[in-house]
Amino acid sequence: MSLQRTLGVTCGRTTQVLYLVGTTLSVQISRSAPPKSKSFQVQCSPKVRFSISPPPAAGPSPLPLACGTLLFISMEEASLVEADSKLSVTYYGDGAEVLGKAILHLTAIEVSLDVDADRDGRVEKNNPDKGSWTWGPQGHGAILLVNCDSDHSYLKKPDNERSQITTVSDLKDMSVMMVRTTGPAKLPDGYKLALHLSQGDGEKVRVFRSRAGELHPRVLDHEVLSNEVPYLGGVAELKLYVEGLRFPDKDFDGLVKIHLSLLEPVGQGIPETPIFTDTVVFMMAPWIMTPNTLKPIEVYVCSVADNYPFLKGITHLVRSNGYKLKICYEYKNRGDRWMQDELEFGYIDSPHQQFPVVLDSPRDRGLKDFPYEELLGKDFGYVTRLPEYEEVGSLDSFGNLEVSPPVTVNGKKYPLGRIIIGVAFPTTSNGRNMTKVVQDFLWAQKVQEPIALYSDWLTVGHVDEFMTFVPAPGPKGFRLLLASPDAGYKLFRGLQKDGHGEAKMFDGLGEEEEISVNEILDNEVLKAENDYVQNCIDWNRDVLKKELGLDEDDIIDLPILFQLFAEDGRAASYYPDMVNMIVLGKELGIPKPFGPKVINGRCALETAMSALMEPLGLSCTFIDNFASYHKKLGEVHCGSNVRRQPFDAKWWNLEM
Repeated sequence: MSLQRTLGVTCGRTTQVLYLVGTTLSVQISRSAPPKSKSFQVQCSPKVRFSISPPPAAGPSPLPLACGTLLFISMEEASLVEADSKLSVTYYGDGAEVLGKAILHLTAIEVSLDVDADRDGRVEKNNPDKGSWTWGPQGHGAILLVNCDSDHSYLKKPDNERSQITTVSDLKDMSVMMVRTTGPAKLPDGYKLALHLSQGDGEKVRVFRSRAGELHPRVLDHEVLSNEVPYLGGVAELKLYVEGLRFPDKDFDGLVKIHLSLLEPVGQGIPETPIFTDTVVFMMAPWIMTPNTLKPIEVYVCSVADNYPFLKGITHLVRSNGYKLKICYEYKNRGDRWMQDELEFGYIDSPHQQFPVVLDSPRDRGLKDFPYEELLGKDFGYVTRLPEYEEVGSLDSFGNLEVSPPVTVNGKKYPLGRIIIGVAFPTTSNGRNMTKVVQDFLWAQKVQEPIALYSDWLTVGHVDEFMTFVPAPGPKGFRLLLASPDAGYKLFRGLQKDGHGEAKMFDGLGEEEEISVNEILDNEVLKAENDYVQNCIDWNRDVLKKELGLDEDDIIDLPILFQLFAEDGRAASYYPDMVNMIVLGKELGIPKPFGPKVINGRCALETAMSALMEPLGLSCTFIDNFASYHKKLGEVHCGSNVRRQPFDAKWWNLEM
């Protein structure tokens, strides 16, 4: 059913009417009838169509006039010149007495506000679904990117924080919106087109246009919520560019609306009134994380005074496998070696553009300027969330932020995986948590529904200390690796049984570090601490199985022991934590555990790890990070970061 507009006409006067093709004018015939009118007759030009409701009985004209009689007027095509079509209503009294006539001079135009509502990269004309947004492969609705990269080399600043566009390359990060019109060379006097949005949406988007002499001036923003746009005449298109300013968040569901209205003059000094409004809806693209199963592009590490063995090992691993390596030197990292904790790589995507976006953690230590100063740039975006009142703690570092590979849980598909964070145990009133602003941001992205694990039992408190994912053959395409004290004790008991009880852990690191297998197994306090740690990991194991739809066959237990610190009663790995690895395709960079050397002088822990990974087609490289990372309560994963290729799957095709 076409849009109806009620039209008032005046008997004895000619009324200029601007008609929108595709709409219907509704005239209440009796409203303008002279007193004592008994019947009426309608006549019109060939391009005008009309109908009467209720339909009159067949019979001679004029037609009887009743109180509820409605006249519906429509036209099928735009006018070539102003007032090229006419319609008249003649009113009769008794017999053939003419009491008056109302005359309409009609100018028909076509107007549409158009976007890429079908998400194919092209702005189609007047898509019927452009005013709403739905998810799924058959869904509809236009998409916006937050313009958070920096296309301006002379000044480091995200583009969405600039007041104007100063480079044409910035336009590709925006979504095209068209004002399309067809009609005479000009509108009748006083009519105009206005683009407008709400105050709330004005804080989330800006609209620009091209104009001779100016490079893309702003049309709409938070200060200008309504603005006239020109009617160009004939068959014309006015191209506009819509820029996203804010990611979805707790107070923003990602949807924005932009309206185009045709305004009709009423009289001198009286505001115009809208006679037609066309509306389009955009969804702001979410920030998306990339799991270990996606192909690596670049590896980032820090160079500090004491990490040469680590840097040497990871450099060889990365370059021998053909990946790029970016080293942040000490004059930039200011002694902060924890590249994983400072930032998380992700990306944003739309049918017309895609680029990486770094999420900067609020931890703000020596690397605090690295994401902004070194990563933000052309086609590389930046976003952060900083708490106003909460205190930033260890759980705000992004070793405590991971994402699973794609999973299906009870029939529900998560083709982009699920975000994983660590928090305090639900019954703990004074535990540590990730700050609320960061959690709110992660939950608001929707497409990687987060899972909260219990990580506050750890001294550092990061989920990457007890879990990771590796690619693997099979329907799911991955395995979940979990640290397991039980597996560790099983391995050490096996060594003892085979006569290797005097074999030393930490061999070659100095006598103060060395300890025999027998001494480890005889330490009842250590055993009790690891029983507690195993309980904590098992709690998380159950959550992960439920929330990721995993079976026991999807999980591999790694032999890792922990110890509790007297200062806080929390745990850290006893020897280099092999689960805290870097995953580069089928190559794993694993902390060298310095386990007991038994058969042929090979480390028993390395042998066990290789035996678990090699059947999956994975190759293990053990990297020495003992002094430079492990002794500082971190490992290989904590000291590195990987930017990966985006998913092939498109977020807007998710069934939500």
